[in-house]
Amino acid sequence: MAKKTRVQKARAAYESKDIEATKKAHTAEAIKGAAERHEATGSYIGDFVYGAIDGSVTTFAVVSGVAGAALSANIVIILGLANIFADGFSMAIGNYLSSKSNIEFIQRERKREEWEIEHYPEGEVEEIRQIYRQKGFKGNDLERAVSIITSNKDVWVDTMMKSELRLIEDQISPLKKGAVTFISFLLVGSIPLMPYFLSFFSEAIKQIVYPLSFIMTFIAFFFIGSAKVFVTKKNWFISGLETLLVGGAAAVISYGIGFFLRGLA
Repeated sequence: MAKKTRVQKARAAYESKDIEATKKAHTAEAIKGAAERHEATGSYIGDFVYGAIDGSVTTFAVVSGVAGAALSANIVIILGLANIFADGFSMAIGNYLSSKSNIEFIQRERKREEWEIEHYPEGEVEEIRQIYRQKGFKGNDLERAVSIITSNKDVWVDTMMKSELRLIEDQISPLKKGAVTFISFLLVGSIPLMPYFLSFFSEAIKQIVYPLSFIMTFIAFFFIGSAKVFVTKKNWFISGLETLLVGGAAAVISYGIGFFLRGLA
């Protein structure tokens, strides 16, 4: 099991309102050690959760539409697999390109700040002064803070990026974010199709294939929705219920459309 970072320990202490654990996470040694390791922030949890939610909801919507139209299991599997791979790939590429574009934008803005510091340091010094004045610094304290910040170019640029532009560089690979999204979409999106694959080997399953798919998918909806707490920090039950309702609404709509248009197939 991976060792918790200082920030993770601080978050856990906050969640449990543990004062002693909070103190331990804020000792000089802990803070210094974390700074020296330059730990990357963020995780792939959000990419996995949202890929899984999209995969399960859209695939079950396809299954429900076909079931409403009273088409064969073969059609369910064909359309379901097409949705999993095509929509999953599209979502993964979208996540990759979005993350890559964001990183490129931040890098471009950083280069701009570096150029401005090099060619017009007076203006950048004044921006730092205004930033810290807004934070409540005055008089000699303000000038001392400005002098300290502008004495180190890296610190100077970092301050401009965070305090002026509100931009924080993401250490997570866009390629890995896209891959995690695709894998989660593929794995969880396959759940609604599992009973249809099994129905080829069991007559009993064939008789209840859609209700079984319904039950398995709705369980997945709830658990994946509950997993959003790792990202949103909301109540796990409420989070699971929200996803369950969204998935259920999509299924009802899709089933209804399939049912009313079943004569066209």
